[in-house]
Amino acid sequence: MDILYLLIPLAVVLMVVAVVGLMWAIRSGQFEDMEGPAHRILMDDDDPRIPARQRTKAAARPDTSTEKDAERRDDVDPAP
Repeated sequence: MDILYLLIPLAVVLMVVAVVGLMWAIRSGQFEDMEGPAHRILMDDDDPRIPARQRTKAAARPDTSTEKDAERRDDVDPAP
């Protein structure tokens, strides 16, 4: 029975922390756009994933691949 003197205030403090966290999330705009990230992953980006600076470095490097490497690359299906 004595443990209730500890558990009830602890539960109230935990509830207050949860409510404060929820209010902070609502006020900071965490729940404003719930569908945007889900649709964004399906949209086709025209932006290259490799920055232009790195693309020029890759183009300047000589190609050291062999015919076997080329055959292996042809066997793998490209990502959709």
